[in-house]
Order: sequence, then C-alpha cells, then structure tokens
Amino acid sequence: MAGSRTYRTRALVLDKVKLKEADLILTLLADSGRQIRAVAKGARKPGSRLAARCELFCTTDLLLAHGRNLDIVSQAELLEAPLGSTPTYERMSAASAVADIARLCCYEDAEDPYIFSITQRALQVVGDVSTDAVHLDIVVAAYVFKVLSHLGYRPDFSSCVACGDAAVSYFSASAGGLLCGSCASSIPGAEPVDATQVEWLRACIHARFDELASSPIDVTTASYLLALAHLWAVTHLDARLRALEFMLGR
Repeated sequence: MAGSRTYRTRALVLDKVKLKEADLILTLLADSGRQIRAVAKGARKPGSRLAARCELFCTTDLLLAHGRNLDIVSQAELLEAPLGSTPTYERMSAASAVADIARLCCYEDAEDPYIFSITQRALQVVGDVSTDAVHLDIVVAAYVFKVLSHLGYRPDFSSCVACGDAAVSYFSASAGGLLCGSCASSIPGAEPVDATQVEWLRACIHARFDELASSPIDVTTASYLLALAHLWAVTHLDARLRALEFMLGR
C-alpha cells in the first residue's frame, strides 16, 4: 500500500550489535539487494522468540516499520538456517567472512538482487556438511572474486595485465590480476603463482560454488587462494576484513 508505514521483506542477517539492555541492531541484506539496518526491540530478553528468528546468516521473512534513523522489526519468521543449530567453528568462520564481504558490497540506497542470491547460495554451500574445511577456503575465495567482479573489480586472469603475455606467474591486486615474470619485477608486492594456482583462480570466477566444493584441492593451495582473495578485497574495498583475517589465522 502506498504510504504504508510498514513493509515486508525477505532478508539475510549479516550482523548483530547490542543496543541498550535488551535490543539488537541488525544489518540485513534484503532480497532486493538493499542493505537495511533495523532494531529488534527486546530480542535479548530471556525467552525472546525474535532473537532465534533473526540469527546470523539466516534467511528471515520480516515485517518492518519505517523509523526515523533505523527501521523496527515488528515480526520475524525464520525461513532458512544454512548452518543448522550447531555449526562448527570452521563453518562459522567461513560464514562470517562471507557476511563481512556482503555487508561492504550492499548499500541502503541501491538495489542489486544478485548480491542477495549469490550470498545466500554461498552460505548454503558453506553450511553443507559435505563441504570440508579445505573447501570452505576455496568457496569463500570464489565468493570474494565473484562479488567484487560483479561490482566492477574483476581481476584479469587471462594473461599478463601489463603486456598481454600468456605465460603468467605472478598475482598483483594493485596491478589488476596476473603478471608475467618480467612485468612483475617492477610491481611491488606481486605474489608468485604456479600453473595450478592460476587455473584455480580462473575457476573462482567461472565455476559454481558446488563445483568448487566437490573438486579435489590441497590445503596449501586453498589457503593461498584465500590469501590472494583477501588481498584483492582489502585493496579494492579499502577496508579491514577481520573475518577473513581470522580465517587466515592472522
């Protein structure tokens, strides 16, 4: 209804912050791709059903009321909890990294349904019991590269970004992708990559999360790819990503 004070939306819960004694401020990613910040009043009171229906990483159907600065959660219904009721330490870490990136890539005044759909799917794969700890790294790395590519920060993994040479052996976030050995010598901070890692970097852009989660990969390669994704995100989002740092053991 035009001019209505309330509205309904389906949203992912990306972050929760305590407010006063019993309230929570939720950072939400609506299915339209818009970021919403809303207050869940009384969510921290003992026995509150609201808190359980607005848990981190869950998809929730919400009735929200427009507020002066923050919207207010009037009703909430849990639709999906991809990590289940007892998520592992590794899955919580990976989901936190996905939510951290999503929070920085959605905006209150811009709709982008792609961000919602890819974030929801990434969380579903992270929560799948068949996705082991090693593959969590590659799924999160792929999420970073896919989302930032969508926003316009697409790395060039086809050839050397400086001269076009197909023989690439270095990665540079500041240069924009892969480099040949000659060009990398003049780029500070260029990271070496071998042929296998190059193929995995390309797969991070083109392959689906399900394919990546079921493909054989060793611990060292997966961890290194995650480190490169972290470097790419920090460079182009210009923000500290604590959840990714935590995954990398920093």
